[in-house]
Amino acid sequence: MTKSLKNLWGRFLFQDRGILPTRRLLVVFLILTFGLLFATLWEISWIVVFATNIFVLLLSLLDVTLSPRQTELIITRSLPEEMERNITYTVQVEIQNNSKYAFTYRLVDGIPQSFDQPFPLGGVALTGTKTHIAYETFAPVRGKYHINKLYFRYTSRLGLWEKQTTASLEDSVKVIPDLTETKQYLENAQQFLLYEGLKIKKQQSGVGEFAKIRSYVVGDDPRKINWLQTAKLQEVMTNEYEPEHGKYITILIDCGRLMGAELSNGNRLEKALEAALTVMTAALQKGDYVAVLAFSKDIKAYVPPAKGMSHFQTIVRAIYNLEVEANESNYAAVLDYLQTVQKKRSLLLLFSDVRTFLYEESTLLYLKRLRQKHLFLMIGVEDETLLATTKQEPDTVQKAMEKSVAQQQMLVKKREKIKWEKQGLQLVEASEEKLATVAVSHYIDRINRGLL
Repeated sequence: MTKSLKNLWGRFLFQDRGILPTRRLLVVFLILTFGLLFATLWEISWIVVFATNIFVLLLSLLDVTLSPRQTELIITRSLPEEMERNITYTVQVEIQNNSKYAFTYRLVDGIPQSFDQPFPLGGVALTGTKTHIAYETFAPVRGKYHINKLYFRYTSRLGLWEKQTTASLEDSVKVIPDLTETKQYLENAQQFLLYEGLKIKKQQSGVGEFAKIRSYVVGDDPRKINWLQTAKLQEVMTNEYEPEHGKYITILIDCGRLMGAELSNGNRLEKALEAALTVMTAALQKGDYVAVLAFSKDIKAYVPPAKGMSHFQTIVRAIYNLEVEANESNYAAVLDYLQTVQKKRSLLLLFSDVRTFLYEESTLLYLKRLRQKHLFLMIGVEDETLLATTKQEPDTVQKAMEKSVAQQQMLVKKREKIKWEKQGLQLVEASEEKLATVAVSHYIDRINRGLL
């Protein structure tokens, strides 16, 4: 297709500028054509036919003058700077009509193709008014997107010709991970404090910082009763302690090939990011230092440890556009790099594929050295297909073989996990819905027990 044909085709696809005939004008010419063809039965000359068509065409062009000039229209757009993945947001478009003509319009915003597309949008803009248009969209893919065009078509009252214009509106939007679970933690942290079905309340006696004095309730440790305040208030009062703050948490995010495995809502990397951000929120809210390291074959992003909720935005800006790579993850390289950047004792929380990690024998040597100084925990997403296969009814020979192989794989994985856990390296798997809950629970469990 030549460049001129591409430009012409682009005008019919809501691009660039131009004047286009509407369906109403085509209907008028279709009726006129059939009428003139019928009139030729009475021997009307072809000159009259062509002259009539040209006259009607020129007369229709007067309709163009009854619509606003492009300079009389001011179009603006308002959209959020950040959007969470798969969360619906509202985009506002304003059309200011400074002309003396009302018109009907259609528009297509130049948002990326991966976004939800509710176009074209239509309506009527009155004379000398501002027309507000709102539409909803969501983005299923993280990243930074530039939106610089809005395609606009409008007609006059007669609606015979349609003017087309392209508004240059420079905007950019960042699509970050879904923070729904992070917000849920901030609203109700207790629902995340579940570890093997029990609410985490206990901690080692004498461990932690003094928090406050409160009334004694059934179940409190009698050794923590504050007898001085009890005597003053004539009511049994007890001291309440909380885990020490200022611990170091290092979150490792695997971006290797197997993290691209699709789940019911996104892939493993998406769920790992959402769970990691929830753990970061819990740690930063409690005053701990949080560092983040994303890797695959090489180091993709590293955020040094810092504390405070303002550090959360620093982390989001660094990892919001992480993508799965086609390479296998190099665990040895990332653990070697970690020893050079993380000097203080830290909880190493790795989000990766447990099954692949178990067979990295060389990684075990690095982790044994790290274990002498750091506390290690790995969390991965369960293989639901493998679990479903182990539970299926073996009513056919093929299903019996599939179940046998799946059970064998589960036994091998269990045996390897035991081998790693004997070295003090714990590996945990959870369903995609409970990944964030399990991650936060294990983090708080280790803080409560004073393991750091």
